[in-house]
Amino acid sequence: MPVPETIAKPGSGVETDTGTGRPQATAEALWPHAEHAFADELTALAAADDRPRPARWRLSPWAVATYLLGGTLPDGTVITPKYVGPRRIVEVAVTTLATDRALLLLGVPGTAKTWVSEHLAAAVSGDSTLLVQGTAGTPEEAIRYGWNYAQLLAHGPSRDALVPSPVMRAMSQGMTARVEELTRIPADVQDTLITILSEKTLPVPELGQEVQAVPGFNLIATANDRDRGVNELSSALRRRFNTVVLPLPATPEAEVDIVARRVEQLGRSLELPAVPEGVEEIRRVVTVFRELRDGVTTDGRTRVKSPSGTLSTAEAISVVTGGLALAAHFGDGVLRPADIAAGILGAVVRDPAADRVVWQEYLETVVRERDGWKDFYRACREVSA
Repeated sequence: MPVPETIAKPGSGVETDTGTGRPQATAEALWPHAEHAFADELTALAAADDRPRPARWRLSPWAVATYLLGGTLPDGTVITPKYVGPRRIVEVAVTTLATDRALLLLGVPGTAKTWVSEHLAAAVSGDSTLLVQGTAGTPEEAIRYGWNYAQLLAHGPSRDALVPSPVMRAMSQGMTARVEELTRIPADVQDTLITILSEKTLPVPELGQEVQAVPGFNLIATANDRDRGVNELSSALRRRFNTVVLPLPATPEAEVDIVARRVEQLGRSLELPAVPEGVEEIRRVVTVFRELRDGVTTDGRTRVKSPSGTLSTAEAISVVTGGLALAAHFGDGVLRPADIAAGILGAVVRDPAADRVVWQEYLETVVRERDGWKDFYRACREVSA
């Protein structure tokens, strides 16, 4: 069989396989798609997977869950965990995709909804790029289809002039489509999904035709709790989804582990110092975020005020990654309190008036009195002055 040719945009880091139409990673990609970054693990899982697979799935539901949660295969291959959390949540999400129900991943910002969505699509379909990014300006065409206006004007409505959306492509190919930030999409555009999810059909009235989903098609949507009421889902649309709520990490240790893993992955692509040298600072960032988020210190003795921001795990990852970059480029490569202080201040103080008061009070009543935190206190005081 001849090898398909590939087309690449200069400097894009992405090639398109002309035989399948799917993007393929190149060495220049800063952050490869999940199916490329973890291709070896997916291949090993497929080889070891002898369980029943739903139509057009690359892996069985058991193997998809193992890919997300991690484990060791009989041949000794180690599958790294992509999601650290309750196993039952992942099992319910995977099982949902094996039925005719769409999956809605719901949670506060920073609970890895997009991350889980991408890896689920990669494990199920081998392609996580059939994506609609939800914004206030997302048009109906992004979910249904658009038109090549040059073809449309020259020859009128035809299949050649039609530009399929990622959802339409997923329906015709029996793959998994993704819709990010569903509640940010205008309500009338959201409702475009009702017929797709209930009838598994996408009408094309301009051509007097329709696209029917083939076995293997499903859809993963994400939404965050903070957007409730912005573009609330209609009851008709919500009934088409099985909702799985992704919680914040249950323990400080679990959150430290998540932050350390993600920072290590990001650090490798950015050529930053190794994470183990900064684990103590990661633990401090997580402690500060959790205490301000929960409104109480870890020992339960002191109540503290919470700022207006979410202080999510994703923000902790961003703070630590920024600190590692400072340590690498303007320090000795070792993560220290001075490297993370400014990042924490930026994450906590979103409202310059109210949040600054909350932060100063927390510094003076909690951080200042904590054993072994004097260097952290001084660094934070310096950037807060």
